[in-house]
Amino acid sequence: MSTLRRLSQNDLPRLREFWIEHWGGEEMITRGNIYRPEQLEGFVIEEEDEWIGLLTFVIKDGECEVTSLDSLREGQGIGSKLIDQAIEESRARGCKRLFLITTNDNLNALGFYQKRGFEIAAIYRGAVNESRKLKPSIPLVGFNNIPLRDEIELEVSLRGRA
Repeated sequence: MSTLRRLSQNDLPRLREFWIEHWGGEEMITRGNIYRPEQLEGFVIEEEDEWIGLLTFVIKDGECEVTSLDSLREGQGIGSKLIDQAIEESRARGCKRLFLITTNDNLNALGFYQKRGFEIAAIYRGAVNESRKLKPSIPLVGFNNIPLRDEIELEVSLRGRA
C-alpha cells in the first residue's frame, strides 16, 4: 500500500540523489531560475521505503510553480494524485494559479497536464539553450529524438475551482 506525505528536511539527501538519478543533477533550471532541493517543498508517494512518486514546488508571489514531477509507475494514478495534492495545497495557501514548465520534446507531459485541466500559457523559444548555459548536462536532443530547445509553461487557474 502506498502513502502520500510531505517532504521533510530529513529527505534532502535522498531528494538530491533522486534528482541526480532521474534528472541528471541536483538542480532544476527553468527560465533562468535555478532551484535546489533546500529551496523547495514537496510531496512523495512511498511504497514501503521506496519512492514511487515525487512532486516538488515553490510558492512565490501568490503563485505555485511545480519544479519537478516524477511517477516511477506510470498508469497507476501516482502523478494525478501528486498534482491533485499540489492543487489542494496551492489553494489552501491562497495561490491564484499553479503552473509548471516542461520542454518541447516532452509530449507525454504535455498530454498529461492538459488532460488534467492545465492550459498552455506561454512558449519560451530558445529557453532550453539558455538553461543549458547554466546546466551543461541538459542534452541537445530529448524524447522522441526531438531537438530540445523550448520551454512551455502550462497553468491551471485556482480561482473559482472547487
